[in-house]
Amino acid sequence: MPVHRRQPSIELLELMGVVRENGNEQTSFPPVHTPLSYDYVLVAKTINDQERESFKKQTEYVDELKKKNFKVTKIIDDDLVFYGIQAPKEIFEKYRYLLKVSDACNWSSDQNSVPLSTRIRIVHFILNHTHIHSGEGLRDLMRIKVFEAKFCLHEKRRQRELKENWARWTACLQGQPITAVRNYFGEKVALYYLWLGWYTYLLIPPALIGIIVFLYGLSFFNTSPLIKEVCEADTVMCPLCDKGCKVWQLSDTCSYAKISLLFDHNGTVLFAMFMAVWATLFLEFWKRHRASYVCEWKVSDWSEEEEELILEIVNNAECEPKTFKHSYLRSTLVLVCVTFMILVIIGLTHVLVVFRVIAAGFLAKGSWEFLRNYSSSGAMMLGAVLHYFIITVMTRINRIVAMKLCDIEKTRSFAATEKNFTVKMFTFQFFTYFSSLIYVAFFLGRINGHPGDYVRIAGEWRLEECHPSGCLTDLFIQMTIIMVLKQTISNVFEFTGPWFCTLLKGRRTQKLQRKCAHCYLKDESEVRNGAELCENCKLRDWHSNYRLNDVDSFSLFTEFLEMVIQFSFTTIFVAAFPLAPLLALINNIIEIRLDAIKMVTLERRMVPKKTNDIGVWLDILEAIGVLAVVANGLVIGVSSDFIPRLVYRFRYGPCANGTVTDIDCMVGYISNTLSIAKMNDNNKTFSSNQMVTSNGLNVTYCSYKDYRSSEDYSFTPQFWLILAVRFAFVILFEHVVVICKFIAAWFVPSAPMQVKNDRLFDKLNRLKEELRSFEA
Repeated sequence: MPVHRRQPSIELLELMGVVRENGNEQTSFPPVHTPLSYDYVLVAKTINDQERESFKKQTEYVDELKKKNFKVTKIIDDDLVFYGIQAPKEIFEKYRYLLKVSDACNWSSDQNSVPLSTRIRIVHFILNHTHIHSGEGLRDLMRIKVFEAKFCLHEKRRQRELKENWARWTACLQGQPITAVRNYFGEKVALYYLWLGWYTYLLIPPALIGIIVFLYGLSFFNTSPLIKEVCEADTVMCPLCDKGCKVWQLSDTCSYAKISLLFDHNGTVLFAMFMAVWATLFLEFWKRHRASYVCEWKVSDWSEEEEELILEIVNNAECEPKTFKHSYLRSTLVLVCVTFMILVIIGLTHVLVVFRVIAAGFLAKGSWEFLRNYSSSGAMMLGAVLHYFIITVMTRINRIVAMKLCDIEKTRSFAATEKNFTVKMFTFQFFTYFSSLIYVAFFLGRINGHPGDYVRIAGEWRLEECHPSGCLTDLFIQMTIIMVLKQTISNVFEFTGPWFCTLLKGRRTQKLQRKCAHCYLKDESEVRNGAELCENCKLRDWHSNYRLNDVDSFSLFTEFLEMVIQFSFTTIFVAAFPLAPLLALINNIIEIRLDAIKMVTLERRMVPKKTNDIGVWLDILEAIGVLAVVANGLVIGVSSDFIPRLVYRFRYGPCANGTVTDIDCMVGYISNTLSIAKMNDNNKTFSSNQMVTSNGLNVTYCSYKDYRSSEDYSFTPQFWLILAVRFAFVILFEHVVVICKFIAAWFVPSAPMQVKNDRLFDKLNRLKEELRSFEA
């Protein structure tokens, strides 16, 4: 059945500004406010030789704009040429009319004016899609340096208002003027800050609960029988390396055991379950929060595909649409390249493992007793620092590779390119950040073998072992260093870099400002009526924007990626680090103002873009929520000692028979987790020099963390029981949490009822209006 779309009430001729009245043609444009400032500015290097190819292309491009009735003002200043670009009002009339007859109609907007943010977006599109005879557009001319820069101008009055109400450090605890941000930077930037503010606000409950969980572990800091057993033990542990390492006393790692208990206790299990459900609630409440603003901005039914078609027609009425295409060959090539890149990143994890193994051996053989006692922890810290530097380098490489893969795909539109780039870049960054953490969480200490048959790298270096108190502390150390270093150093460079660059570029603008002041003393009403600035003041405006740091289409992507990676840290391995939400909360309070100050005062104005959602980021966040359930279940069931302690309490401990005792049920747990390696004529795993204690005593046996027989190193029945309970717990945990997530998602509507009712009445009023127009 054909779909009958409403017909426009005026002919296409009216689209061009012509209205027929009594057979006569008259131009009849509703008034379009023409701002004092220009829509866009192009900057080029001064070229004295008019025969140079770059000068010809520059001139030809400007001529093409003039053919489209663009007003172009050229000002030469020393070695720079500035082109002020102002679009004719006919372009915005076309856009407004086509928007009215499209499915993406903004019915409740003011149809008699075009917001400046929309003007900039339209002009930006036309500039990038204006081609010269060689087929090159502005993007190509920028690439070959025909033009040095392109930017839209900051509006001083609105910029000043945003500084006062938002972009200042003293506003850290204030709300955000999201609608003002939307009016200035567009919906895409506004939704980023709306999401970041909402994420920061909802971090308050997990931050408080994380503190309570931490304090719960702190309350048992000195009274736990597990800590007492480690600190008072006379157990001799096996050497940690083959050469130079000697046996050591378990009591030497008393401090390590205390730290382990801070994050590996029963409260961690409940907190991990809470965070998995919180991730779902956060996303569901975000959808409601977003829906309220999207409805207020009247972009609920906005379509990016239709917006693109409208802009194409505005630029060229004879244009042909870019058709959808798919190439299995290109898709296969991209898939192979992505897989190869992931394998390379995982290979870097092996490099980190080798580094930690070698570093632990050197520290264990050192002359400093403190380093010998904590060689494993020291190696873990050094590995975390090296991991941070690898992240820094790989971030640049990942970006280049992701862009190259997007070029291979040859997507239909920039929106599709941005989506594909986002997915690839996040995938690469996720493996870069978390491959090492996955190894520490799930493989460290579980594949290292046993005395007499250790697993070795290249047949030489033994793999790392876990501390008798558990492996969770190693994961905590790794996460803490990476998270703190990444957030602290990134924020410092993110702010000081643009600030320093802007400071260096500011001298020329101050010189121009002294030349003329009367233009800036004009009354605002005089400005609105079309009063022109003098050439010096125009140049001063353009210079002040030119000296700001450049932004591109992916500038906002970088901010989003940083926050989504932080969200991953906050949810996926939160069982190992209950204070992660608190660190994220503190960082985000600073991040919002830092980004605002940078965007308003230190960077060129970002081209306003319209949207009604955060796009593919929502799918990524939902995927992270699912991973959080799986990862936290595995961390508690596999990495922590929660299950072995549970089995010991009810099966092997002093309370196993069910009788009431006057001692703690966990007494003897540490000894129960240790196996014994005896040194005799048949078993000479360690040399005689290694079997000498720090007191000079020769020993014939040593202990190591595992459940193995002292005769043939076979696994004991207790090992298999614990393994079965681990798997059973992981399955139970994941099913319970997933059910809770589904219930939470069902219980919270995706949009407030008021928003749905408002849209319902809007549609009803629109249909009534159309019916009245039809009857008339």
